[in-house]
Amino acid sequence: MNAARDEEPGLSLLVHRPGEEPTLLHTGLASLEHRLPIGPDTTFNVGSVAKQITAHLILLAARDNLLHLDQPAADLLPRLKISEATVTDLVTHRSGIRDAESLLSLAGFRDLDHYTADDLRTLAYRQQQRAVPEGHFLYSNTNYLLLAEILETVHHTTLPDLARHRVFGPLGMHSTHFQSDPRQVIPAAAAAYQATHDDWQHAAAPVTLPGPGTLWTTVGDLDRWLTHLHQHWQHPHQLPWQEAVDYEPSDHKPYLYGPGLYADARPGRTAVFHYGHEQGFSAAAQVEASGLRVIALSNNAGLSADRVTAAILRDLHQQPTLAPKEALVRATALERTPSTATRDQPTPDDLGQHTELGTFACDQAPGSLRLTRRADALHLWRRGTCDQLTHSGPGLYAGNGYTLTVPSSTDHIGRFTLDLERAPRLAYVRQ
Repeated sequence: MNAARDEEPGLSLLVHRPGEEPTLLHTGLASLEHRLPIGPDTTFNVGSVAKQITAHLILLAARDNLLHLDQPAADLLPRLKISEATVTDLVTHRSGIRDAESLLSLAGFRDLDHYTADDLRTLAYRQQQRAVPEGHFLYSNTNYLLLAEILETVHHTTLPDLARHRVFGPLGMHSTHFQSDPRQVIPAAAAAYQATHDDWQHAAAPVTLPGPGTLWTTVGDLDRWLTHLHQHWQHPHQLPWQEAVDYEPSDHKPYLYGPGLYADARPGRTAVFHYGHEQGFSAAAQVEASGLRVIALSNNAGLSADRVTAAILRDLHQQPTLAPKEALVRATALERTPSTATRDQPTPDDLGQHTELGTFACDQAPGSLRLTRRADALHLWRRGTCDQLTHSGPGLYAGNGYTLTVPSSTDHIGRFTLDLERAPRLAYVRQ
């Protein structure tokens, strides 16, 4: 093992072949401050891996006749204006509801700004129509925030309590918790870190979003969940829970998406999985039709759990006789992704060279945006942050993870459309 990497944040890994005992490997530190090594009891924030738990609780509620999957979600969420979206649409990301965290980014929310699940749900309730046509896939964490609210409404309890009594307790997942408040103490929790040019810094932000994320767990507990999931994979020609919720094409071809799970349904590759990336943590949990389970949890922002999982599976499939421990050791040798450089902000001298084009607002998003022009380039401003837009076609400009479309020349702009990956078709009008 690389001694230098044992002094860094690292990984908790598990491979469980059917009929065998699970193989585990832990590398690096859970806490750099206390030099505490990662071990089998270390808990990680697994981000969107939590969605399959939330979806499973929705299916249980439907089985108990507390709700119907095909009923309008607005029946249970009276403030929801997209009245035709069903509970299943929320589960499968076909509601057309934009991702509220993406909307908040337009207001210029910064890493240490605090916002709550209620703040994000309020943005969901401002949306009056689907952002994409009916039946189209739009991955949005807001769907699962709304599902969490539905569960709390029909059960008259909190999601953390419901999950503990209906899933975690019965399956022996005693180290697994939904965190509902960033101040809540999670036993044996790892801290997440981002490398800088010469040191490390904490990557956590003061926000918790139970439902789409903020699930803390261990590789052993996730293995218990995947074992339960595989045991209920009853029909060899169906994916898990497919009798209740169909899997449809997703944002990542050729993968499908169903009840909180991506699926690879290609012959010989059948598996379900989900990845999570949350505040410097990353996670991957996959179970194949054969029963093979692979789990990777990372507290190093430069070491992506999905890349590690892909490397483990590649080695196990290419070399069926390879010992699982060897596959895990090889995966820990993956190169870290370099940290993202901080974007330079304009100086006062730069600001004087900009021509104001106006301040713009959208009724679906908070705050306002400014447009300026300097020479032939457009710049978009949000709470002091400035993105230079790249001209990519007639009326099209590309920014930091989004595109902006203007209807005419940039000499006078009265309106524009902003498209973020998870929040498309935002119409902005000059104030």
